[in-house]
Amino acid sequence: MSVVPMKRISVAAMRRDRKAVLDYLQVQGAVQISVKGKEDDVFTKTDMSKQRQVFQKSTDRAEEALAILKRHVPEKTSLLSSFEGRKEITTSQYQERQEKIDETMKVCSRIIALDKELADSISGIPKLEDQKKALEPWMKFDLPLDFAGTKKTAVFTGSLQGQYTREALYTELKKLSGVDTFECDIISSASAQTCIFLVCGKKDQAAMREALRRMNFASPPISGLNPSERIAQIDEEIAREQKRQEEILKELESLASWRDDIRFASDYYTIRAEKYGVISQLLQSRRVFFLEGYIPEDRAQALTQGLESRFDAAVEITDPKKKEKPPVLLKNNAFALPLEGVTESYSLPGKKEIDPTFISACFYYILFGIMLSDAGYGLLLVLGTGFILWKFGKTMEDGMKKFMKMFLLCGISTTFWGVMFGSFFGDAINVIGTTFLGKGPDFGPKPLWFEPLSEPMRMLTFCFILALIHMFVGLGAKAYMLLKEGKVMDMIYDVVLWYVLLIACVVYLLTVPTMADMLGVSTLSLSIQKPAGILMIVSAVGIILTGGRESKNWFKRILKGLYSLYGISGWLSDILSYSRLLALGLATGVIATVFNSMGSMGGKSPGGVIMFIAVFLVGNVLNLAINALGAYVHTNRLTYVEFFGKFYEGGGKAFRPFAVNTKYYKIKEDM
Repeated sequence: MSVVPMKRISVAAMRRDRKAVLDYLQVQGAVQISVKGKEDDVFTKTDMSKQRQVFQKSTDRAEEALAILKRHVPEKTSLLSSFEGRKEITTSQYQERQEKIDETMKVCSRIIALDKELADSISGIPKLEDQKKALEPWMKFDLPLDFAGTKKTAVFTGSLQGQYTREALYTELKKLSGVDTFECDIISSASAQTCIFLVCGKKDQAAMREALRRMNFASPPISGLNPSERIAQIDEEIAREQKRQEEILKELESLASWRDDIRFASDYYTIRAEKYGVISQLLQSRRVFFLEGYIPEDRAQALTQGLESRFDAAVEITDPKKKEKPPVLLKNNAFALPLEGVTESYSLPGKKEIDPTFISACFYYILFGIMLSDAGYGLLLVLGTGFILWKFGKTMEDGMKKFMKMFLLCGISTTFWGVMFGSFFGDAINVIGTTFLGKGPDFGPKPLWFEPLSEPMRMLTFCFILALIHMFVGLGAKAYMLLKEGKVMDMIYDVVLWYVLLIACVVYLLTVPTMADMLGVSTLSLSIQKPAGILMIVSAVGIILTGGRESKNWFKRILKGLYSLYGISGWLSDILSYSRLLALGLATGVIATVFNSMGSMGGKSPGGVIMFIAVFLVGNVLNLAINALGAYVHTNRLTYVEFFGKFYEGGGKAFRPFAVNTKYYKIKEDM
């Protein structure tokens, strides 16, 4: 309904109470700290960035430990667990866990160390497997692979590229070395390589080495043990690594009982890091510290009394200066509250703007309902979101609660428009009646208003009327803001003239029979055509003369005025944009009807019933998911572009109080 008025708060307190004062402010979560004072000979700022980094590293270590546990020892959670929100703990529970924080961080370090050891072990096994695979061609060789020979003989053990027969190998070696006396055995032979064991005299060693080099001879992958012994060793090493991995996983499983304490540690160090970030902003002397910031007007008195009664503190509440842009906090009733997130996603109100959430909510639910426009889908949205809110409403986070309430109200609107247009899972009731119950073609619910599939032009006309109402309300909001600033003439020039021009254009067009017939409405009397035309000309001239009034040069003023009048083309395109209401509404019904027709193709037989149920469930779930997403996206688009474009610019910055911004736990009582 409105933007909460902000006040500036200034607090001066004893330095010995600094921690207690900050603890109190953090728990209250009412002040956005913004110290604007400069350092001087008395008041200085203390750099706490190093301490804050230490706390942030502790938070990161806790998060890393939680990620490791999630990866190796996942929790058993339900599909709806994401709606539960943060757990609540009391002050005494907070203090108990705080006392064991050091032990918790040791557990985090142990978890991280185990994960590293596990990763090293896992990555080491493929290397051992590669070694084993490289030794497999040497399994028949019973000597150490680095055996060099005897006093009178030289031995070459290794592999040659390609596949050789014994005869081809002897021929090639004799040719390249010129040696006739040597022995060469083929240990194994494959298309990629041939493993050999060659013995020759010491005097022929150099010649044979050169011959082998020219044949791309390569030494074996290991030395020392013979291949079979080394493979046995590798198998033992792999077994040891696998056993160690099992031991690590068991230890990680036992450490999973610390998961809640680790979550607390993450929140604890996050709180401390934020606190030290604030300390870096404070102006402090040897005995006094000073802070200032913004506070909502409705909380200023209570916080002032709380600070002055608990501490030796002086608190001053003042109005922000005219040039200041205080942070923005929205306050809406239950009807508009769910749409605060939609407004924030676009931009928060600027300093002199109104909160558009309520007036946009009046149309948002209607637009969404028309785009989905199926009573069956609407009831599913209502029941689904209603159950979630009933089950998790007390613990759910505020942002998620707003989101669920928004879809609950959108579901109610969808149900309403589904009844008005006669759609319940498309034509499911009619298909069930005619296919399985032997009813006539008229069986099923009738629309309370009309059926868009049968009367698309009527639906399109309704969409255009709704478009004009929606955008006229936006233009009215602009008039309200101008009047609030005392700019009466600007309101007349920028709003009233446009109202007159647009209404006169609509009236003039409806006096033309062709246009009226196309839209399916009654033609207006020709007697009002001339007055409408005169109003069009007068308002258009007024826009041309005033659209560029900020320019002193008349030539520029007229050019800017003509450009302002050209904006009427934008109104036309904006109105046409609302035809998406027709398109998405028809798409929902048509797709549902197609799935119903496909499901009924099996006829009245038992198999046909099973087929219909299967196709009905799968098809309508997909249709609901796709078209609900489409309705959400396009409703936002109409709100942001067509509606907000008429009066709203935004630019405000959100109110971000110094608070207990935790991820896992909420503290119920004051610390």
